[in-house]
Amino acid sequence: MSLRWSVRNPSLLGFSSSHATLWTRKHSSVPTTHTTIPSQPLTSILIANRGEIALRVGKTASQYGIKTTTIYTDPDARSQHALSSPFAINLGHPSAYLDGDKIIKTAKQQGCIGIHPGYGFLSENSAFARKCTDAGLVFIGPPWQAMEAMGNKSRSKEIMTEAGVPCIPGYHGSNQDPEFLKLEASKIGFPVLLKAVKGGGGKGMRIAMTESVFDEQLKSAKSEAMSSFGDDIMLVEKYITTPRHIEVQIFADKHGNCVALGERDCSIQRRHQKILEESPAPNLDESVRQDIWEKARAAALAVGYEGAGTVEFIFDNETGEFFFMEMNTRLQVEHPVTEMVTGEDLVRWQIIVAEGGKLPLTQSEVEARIATRGHAIEARIYAENPDMNFVPDSGYLIHMQTPPISDTVRIDAGFAAGDEVSAHYDPMIAKLIANGPSRTIAIQKLHAALEQYEIAGLVTNVEFLKRVCKNATFLAGDVETGFISKQKEDLFAEIPIAPELYAQAALGSFYLSAAASQDNQASSPIPQSGFISTSQNRSFTFIPKRNDGKSEVAETMVHLKKLDTGLFDITIEGITYHSVASSWDSTSRTVTSFFPHTRLETRLIEHDDSLTLFQQGEQYRLQFATPKWLEKALGIKDTAHSVLAPMPCKILRVEAKAGDRVKKDQVLVVIESMKMETVIRSPQDGVISRVVHQQGDLCKAGTALVEFEDVGDDK
Repeated sequence: MSLRWSVRNPSLLGFSSSHATLWTRKHSSVPTTHTTIPSQPLTSILIANRGEIALRVGKTASQYGIKTTTIYTDPDARSQHALSSPFAINLGHPSAYLDGDKIIKTAKQQGCIGIHPGYGFLSENSAFARKCTDAGLVFIGPPWQAMEAMGNKSRSKEIMTEAGVPCIPGYHGSNQDPEFLKLEASKIGFPVLLKAVKGGGGKGMRIAMTESVFDEQLKSAKSEAMSSFGDDIMLVEKYITTPRHIEVQIFADKHGNCVALGERDCSIQRRHQKILEESPAPNLDESVRQDIWEKARAAALAVGYEGAGTVEFIFDNETGEFFFMEMNTRLQVEHPVTEMVTGEDLVRWQIIVAEGGKLPLTQSEVEARIATRGHAIEARIYAENPDMNFVPDSGYLIHMQTPPISDTVRIDAGFAAGDEVSAHYDPMIAKLIANGPSRTIAIQKLHAALEQYEIAGLVTNVEFLKRVCKNATFLAGDVETGFISKQKEDLFAEIPIAPELYAQAALGSFYLSAAASQDNQASSPIPQSGFISTSQNRSFTFIPKRNDGKSEVAETMVHLKKLDTGLFDITIEGITYHSVASSWDSTSRTVTSFFPHTRLETRLIEHDDSLTLFQQGEQYRLQFATPKWLEKALGIKDTAHSVLAPMPCKILRVEAKAGDRVKKDQVLVVIESMKMETVIRSPQDGVISRVVHQQGDLCKAGTALVEFEDVGDDK
């Protein structure tokens, strides 16, 4: 039987880079205890994950003739990874990716020899890894004993201290009494970092800047940790005020060999989660770089590690010191960065190690590769709203166009146009990776590719990533985990919309409504409230569709006077462009116009009562203005005195009730979306008239959570 591995969008599987022929060579004789080497090759595996990492693993497996079985849940039934393999099994409930017993049973039924866990979900679950081994399956990852040792952040720090790896000061003990933890935090000195011992991905982590907020932050961190990992045991560490997040990709085999495949700087973060990663780390002294590599290898060897792992360090920009933070006992989201700077396929390395083979390269050979392959940088493209503190978004990808891939531009994606980004899972859409001979050129390539990345239907961080790539401080390599907050003024500056953009929106709307009329459609894609029409003239009124939840935006009216077919006079707020020649391409949904001073091509994607426009590498979102009289006629509720849900969510806790007099920034409601807790605070001083939703309720984005009494603001 022939095997196939395909997706609706072939580019989801393709990354173009040269992979050198693999060979093995022993370079170390470190005495360690390793697992039994399997006696047969991994000819069939089950991929116990979803999205882009399931596709990524499947790509390498198919290249080497390995049969792959994929799993999916009900919400993922039509997802790319579910459709990619002829052997696809539905596990049912949305949380079934965490059902280890069911996954193992499925693997056995499908005749699989091994299980690849990807990242997230069960990838760092030592109990699951042990069950795989007990069931006679090869777990494509480290031994469960190493996972258990390094997965517990308290125990891992004890091991690292014994191995001579520097650790950050903190309390890593078993006493979880809140008052005791607060006392330990006081001994360490504020600010402190609260972190779940079994955490990862920024979940179950909070910063307590002062003693006064410690209790609230501890409660929130423990709640999120229990929801995400089923364990709310916390550690307390000194919080370094100007830290960098530098991690080392290590690989070890069953023969005692261990190499460091370079470091990655992952300091550009929001919500303690990475959005930009690069290698090598900028502005890092070479002696420090070598020291970090050696400490990372020592960490792996201390626990008899096997396979892919990442040793993460906090680097203090002020002192130049670095401290062990944690070890991720799996393949990382950002592994393509290392693949770009080494020319190696790390999933293939995982399979080689799991089959009992030796590492393909020695440490000196790795370093020789890194010295010649320049710089690589990765941007994570998320369905999220940077203007609302990066809250996740969900919905359908109405339109998506990606930049072309090449030897130096790679895309790892889990979605294609038309797919749904589900509220059940992480909102990452894709990873965009660029490689160049220098850091400057790599960033330029990344920015150019981001300008070609078009997504409509939900809010993404693409525009934000472009701004980071143009930020002077970032370009200088002056990075730290507090980068976004410190560069807030530049990264979130409001960009004015040029009159020509409004003109293009009006022209595109004109063509769309005309096409609808010609097709005798019952309804036009352009709402009738959006324009006023006469036989020769049309007027459209637009407002920018803001992402920050604010409604005080000015309306802009565009008046079109049709002179001839494809020829218009266009008036915008007193400015008139005479005899503008314009045409519409229905296939590409692009309006091309020749203004007196320039030619513009603009793609328009209509959705509900709004337009998403792509012009000269930038994205804009406009909404058709609805007259006040029509709002009243339609019964549209005024939400001026309401606190709205920023995303689809579940109500975890309600901290206020009707009649309460609250202060600005007081906690009102705690919500959960995509396993992430968000605290909703009062935007003002006031009196609550109604709490709309209660604990356990599911809410759509934009629905009222809490309503305030009208204090006469409109009088």
